[in-house]
Amino acid sequence: MFSKVRSFGVKGLSGFAVTAEADISGGLPQFSIVGLPDNAVKEAADRVRSAIKNLGFSWPASRITVNLAPADVKKTGPLYDLPVFLALLCSSGQLPILPPHQAFIGELSLDGSLRPVNGILSMALAAAEHGITELFVPAENALEAATVSGISVFGAANAREVTQHLQGGESLSPATPPPFCAQIQQNGLDFSDVKGQLAARRALEIAAAGNHNILLIGPPGTGKSMLAKRMPGILPPLTQAEAVDCTKIYSVSGLLPSGSGLIQQRPFRSPHHSVSAAALAGGGHQIRPGEVSLAHNGVLFLDELPEFHRDALEVLRQPIEDGVVTVSRATGSATYPSQFLLLAAMNPCKCGYFGHPTRACTCTPSAVERYRQRISGPLLDRIDLHVEVSPVLYEELSSDIPAESSSEILKRVLAARARQHARFAQTGVLCNAHLPSHALRQVCRLDSKASATLRTAFDKLGLSARAYDRILKVSRTIADLAVSETITTAHLAEALQYRTLDRKYWYDK
Repeated sequence: MFSKVRSFGVKGLSGFAVTAEADISGGLPQFSIVGLPDNAVKEAADRVRSAIKNLGFSWPASRITVNLAPADVKKTGPLYDLPVFLALLCSSGQLPILPPHQAFIGELSLDGSLRPVNGILSMALAAAEHGITELFVPAENALEAATVSGISVFGAANAREVTQHLQGGESLSPATPPPFCAQIQQNGLDFSDVKGQLAARRALEIAAAGNHNILLIGPPGTGKSMLAKRMPGILPPLTQAEAVDCTKIYSVSGLLPSGSGLIQQRPFRSPHHSVSAAALAGGGHQIRPGEVSLAHNGVLFLDELPEFHRDALEVLRQPIEDGVVTVSRATGSATYPSQFLLLAAMNPCKCGYFGHPTRACTCTPSAVERYRQRISGPLLDRIDLHVEVSPVLYEELSSDIPAESSSEILKRVLAARARQHARFAQTGVLCNAHLPSHALRQVCRLDSKASATLRTAFDKLGLSARAYDRILKVSRTIADLAVSETITTAHLAEALQYRTLDRKYWYDK
């Protein structure tokens, strides 16, 4: 007897339809799975056999063939256990034939319990697109899948609950999607704790308001990491569309906590400087997102930037420019989104005290040069704001005057973002940093004095076309913070000063 059960798989971040077909025929008892399965799928035979017996069903003593269609797409992971289990019960007459509007996903334990699987949100979105109205998943995945509208999601703790529901016995209740309520990251860190560093605080505010990349340069102990770790507190909350994208990435990576719905806070990723290029970009035997994708719609913080491997840093160039990263391996390729705010920090030299007002640098000129040259010109050109973080004075550290809090900075950031949303309505652009080049002339309007200033700076500083675009975008953000539709000389001059430190530290011979 033949039967088929609908299911879904995931490739990259996209779900795709899979049909588990089971055929029971005469002949010597044998079980085979075809349809380009990996080892985890092939092992489903033993898990399904044990689950069927332990739940009180009969194992067919016949020739059993299971096909996972389409047969030309690689099937990975144990998520097909439940549909194979049900297809066998239907083929052996122990369950009625299942209707095509139902789909099933889940890994089986030997006793029939259902274990959670990765990538449920991507598969639930694909199920809705393919006309599925009822989706059965492990209980721990139910809230995640229930965030998809137009589909009823049933979470089950074990396969017995699923079979009872299908036989008309005790019914499962559809999961109720949790309300989406994006939050500002509250990690107990506030800008009010930071003494002094007004210039760096201002630069971080501009970076948050326009989602611009920023590099902090300064001696040890000046507060670079302290400032960076407070960045999430001044970023706007996630939109629901952004939360869906982030949740898909974390779900596929297996980093989404069990029993959770959509991610509520912007990601903040801070990999160690020993991270490999593959870990940053993504990859592995089964391709998974890397740090540049896990930081999508959030912050990628690289502390001690020159200590990262050169090949790892060069991996960042294409994701920063395009907002996506394509990972190709022998097993296939996948494209992941990677629109993140790059926040980097570094010392000016190996010992850290080059240019320090009171401590002498112990590095030789050649050592200083080698240290800085670990960061390539093309990567540096993609960073919008270069900020020098100077040592804090004793008077600032001992002052009782409270510094401005994160909530006060956030109000200005939100106001600037609101102006950007209104300006870019219906275009798909959310912030100034993502503004396409063809829209610069219309959006970044300079007054006559500012235009003359930019021309002079372009010639004297030898700016690239990319730097020209990024200066205009930063100027636009500064003008938004100042509630000005026109970019004035003051706005442009502030943006230009954030592009001069590379001349001081890299190109000033």
